[in-house]
Amino acid sequence: MFYAMMLPAVILLVINNYIPMLGIIIAFKTINYQDGILGSPWSGMKNFEYLFASKDSYIIIRNTLLYNSLFIVLNLGLPLAFALMLNEMKNRFLSKLHQTIMFLPYFLSMIVISYLVYGFLSDERGYFNGTLLPAMGLEPVRWYFTKEVWPVILPIINTWKNMGYYTVVYMAAIIGIDEEYYEAATIDGANKWQQMKKITIPLITPVITIMTLLQIGKIFNADFGLFFQVPRESGALFPVTNVIDTYVYRTFLTVGDIGLSSAAGLFQSVVGFVLVFVSNWIVRRINPENALF
Repeated sequence: MFYAMMLPAVILLVINNYIPMLGIIIAFKTINYQDGILGSPWSGMKNFEYLFASKDSYIIIRNTLLYNSLFIVLNLGLPLAFALMLNEMKNRFLSKLHQTIMFLPYFLSMIVISYLVYGFLSDERGYFNGTLLPAMGLEPVRWYFTKEVWPVILPIINTWKNMGYYTVVYMAAIIGIDEEYYEAATIDGANKWQQMKKITIPLITPVITIMTLLQIGKIFNADFGLFFQVPRESGALFPVTNVIDTYVYRTFLTVGDIGLSSAAGLFQSVVGFVLVFVSNWIVRRINPENALF
């Protein structure tokens, strides 16, 4: 009976997750639409070479790794701090209100966010150039042609969009802690900071570790909307906004070869898979209870 009940889920898993993996062979072929996927000639590793042979390869890999590393740090530190603060709020209505306000940007698409950002940064009618900078006696800035400011703008947008999601995850972990720990600590004379340091953070460390490992697994996958929609395809910003995903998309528009984009996707997945295993192995060596598997 147990296996019979499990069968529909297994069938769905195979159809939805494993059969599509046969498409991996596209990454090793020069696709000819007339001959189809199976009839197209093999290309070996040529589709992978273009990622590293291009003069832009250093820039796109550098941008992808540095931005995602910064995102991991910000998505760990700020949401954890907000979760700890919201948990200490005595007024539960205000706590829920803050969570809802913080969670709202998570549901916005990057196209909507790109227009919100444009409303702030537009050269002529944007809030900064039209109101804020003149009020401060500063000259307007051509934001979409000034590459120096975007390594700051993009992390701010990413953190604003995702902070509510991670805050809710950490708050759920904090709420699950048994109140008896805090009651015992209070009797022993521990203040809030000591309770946070000795009880809350150690007990939610497994959740923090899992969330971090999941983000490390996607360190080679950039948020396409963030890097493509928000900078509005400004060529002047490519040195700081071009990442693997946008580079592959632009290459596909130019060349039209799906083998190149499939090779990039496979490369990102394999590297992410290896990084998750290595990171989990390191965590398991330090503390097996915090490991993902």
